[in-house]
Amino acid sequence: MKLIRHSRILFSAVLLACMSLGAAQTPAVEEYDDTELGLISRMTARLFSNSHYRRQNIDAKLSSRLFDQYFDMLDPNRIYFSAEDVKRFEPQRHRIGEALLRGETKFAFEVYELFRKRNDEFRQFAEKRLKEPFDFTGNDTYVPDRRKAARAASRAELEELWEKRLKNDILYYRLFDRAMKEEAEKAEEKLSPEEKKEVAVARVWEGKSPEAKVLQRLRDVNNDIMQKDRIDILGIYLNALAQVYGPHSNYFPPKVDEDFDISMKLSLTGIGATLTSSDGYIKVVELVPGGPAALDGRLKVEDRIIAVAEGDDGEPVDVIDMPVSKAVKFIRGPENTKVRLTVLPGEKGRNAVPESIELIRAKVQLVESEAKGEVREVKLADGTVKKVGIVTLPSFYMDFDGFFRGDPDAKSCSKDVRRILENFKKEGVDAVVMDLRRNGGGSLPEAIMLTGLFIPRGPVVQIRTADRDVQVKSVPESQAVYDGPLVVLTSKMSASAAEIFAAAVRDCDRAVLVGDSRTFGKGTVLDVVPLERFLRFIDKKFEAGSATYEMAMFYRTAGGSVQQLGIAPDIQLPSLSEQLEIGEMFMDNHLPWDSIKPVPRDKFDPELTAKITDLKAASRSRVAANPEFAKLQKRIELFNKYKDKKEVSLNEEQRWKEYLEEKQVQEDSEKLYAEEAGVSSDDAVVDPVLEEAANIAGDLANWKAVPEKSADTQ
Repeated sequence: MKLIRHSRILFSAVLLACMSLGAAQTPAVEEYDDTELGLISRMTARLFSNSHYRRQNIDAKLSSRLFDQYFDMLDPNRIYFSAEDVKRFEPQRHRIGEALLRGETKFAFEVYELFRKRNDEFRQFAEKRLKEPFDFTGNDTYVPDRRKAARAASRAELEELWEKRLKNDILYYRLFDRAMKEEAEKAEEKLSPEEKKEVAVARVWEGKSPEAKVLQRLRDVNNDIMQKDRIDILGIYLNALAQVYGPHSNYFPPKVDEDFDISMKLSLTGIGATLTSSDGYIKVVELVPGGPAALDGRLKVEDRIIAVAEGDDGEPVDVIDMPVSKAVKFIRGPENTKVRLTVLPGEKGRNAVPESIELIRAKVQLVESEAKGEVREVKLADGTVKKVGIVTLPSFYMDFDGFFRGDPDAKSCSKDVRRILENFKKEGVDAVVMDLRRNGGGSLPEAIMLTGLFIPRGPVVQIRTADRDVQVKSVPESQAVYDGPLVVLTSKMSASAAEIFAAAVRDCDRAVLVGDSRTFGKGTVLDVVPLERFLRFIDKKFEAGSATYEMAMFYRTAGGSVQQLGIAPDIQLPSLSEQLEIGEMFMDNHLPWDSIKPVPRDKFDPELTAKITDLKAASRSRVAANPEFAKLQKRIELFNKYKDKKEVSLNEEQRWKEYLEEKQVQEDSEKLYAEEAGVSSDDAVVDPVLEEAANIAGDLANWKAVPEKSADTQ
């Protein structure tokens, strides 16, 4: 719905303020004893020290960096710990690394206890302060991003920060409510009956003041912090150690380890519902089509789950005020087992009588992350119409367990894309666009397999380990499915496996690259190590989580690394993502760019350079004449206007004026696209970058070499 889109303009910063400790979620329910925590600490520390690409010992220098990283991970915006708080722990700065190698983690728990105390003090401060109104007519400002700011020197300065933080949060909710009310009045009459019902149900639970919403959010965050188990806290600390080694190194406690596996398989065993925490309840946000809950029909969006029980006789577990990550642990379970949910029906509000719903868990496919294909017709400048197949690939997913079991139905992106390409051939497409703009990577073997769908032979990527040994990975023979014109669309968010694929097809002159000025620049290969494998050697068995770390770097077949600098396109297009400061180069502790020797490779299109020259000229003319890109440029200018502002106004009318300005630019863009597409602006999906990529693919399919003039003619 359109009103939701506009409200996000205001609400995005609220979401940023709500983010807390994302690196380590609540894992298993069991409590870990000191011996087990010590073993996990020692194994993780030695794994990073001995196996990471850097080969960096845990010495006093690294210990000092770990000290800073842990405080920053707990308090990234520097609103809980004062400089005085940090100074209390300074005597331990250079010793905590050595202690970690011995399995001693007292420092981690002492700092976390202080974090709990400061967070609870902030909540109490807010409860007292929000009894009095704020003045939103002044000229005061707030700095939302304090990651590089100095910590408050004293408790008095800390409370000054808390005051402004609260005022800013209240203002966000005031503006959000104002925008929602304005848009709802315009949009509600256009909603479908089902959408109207969802809005009505949501209102039963809403109606809170901005102050009440802020306090409830602070209580939810505080509950999560207070309820973290010792393994959760250790997980945050070990993740801080991992980040000192590299931005893609992590320690995953057992719960997060499970989620990583789910994201690669694109499946999980559960009830098929997306859940969130709201006012202390576990709220249903969305039902996965075809999942157990959707097929059963009784559980609805906006319902609140208050208890979970296993099987017919299991004791119900109260999940009110429980972190959603922990509640999900009870709801997931083995396939074909029963779970009983105690639910407050959303449509009946807070006074609803609890109802019991029994569901049989089943395998749920996460279809929103699958590869998708569509065919578009593109009309070229000479009137020719070309069919262009567009493949949108969000990630390089692969069900590793299914693959090793020999399951022929194991999920993988290369199998899904193969099926899409075969359908494209049946429909007679003239060209293909691979849209990797939001693809953050995934499985390296899948990147190689996917490349093999487009080239019949040859190298894909070079991999150099910490020992400086170089391996060349090539495509499987005779796996190619499509040999026609190919355009790969990338952005600054295209990373890792997406960059491997894009570089491979470009370095052998198989494809034209289109998009932002560069890709993300993640040129490292990660190893995922379950720590349980080491426990076997000492006759121990318990869930210990896993670690990922940069164990190698990958290089293009042309020799250059993708690391840090990413991949430049053949044709750059204007985009909002181009304006963002994202990528490896902006990440702390990243490995630097370098290069190695290139490897021999075939050139599949000797005329590609000439084609790119013509394609670039045609695209430049099209973009300049396209009013949709003119609107996009206005949005870019507006984005840049506010992007570099370090402070935001705490004057309500000034902030409302800025919101209306951005909203108007967005509405103008949607309206223009709708007029061109012949649809309503509510249905319009504005994506001029993808449309231009399709146009470039059409031109590529239509390209003909211009004959050289003879000497006599000259």
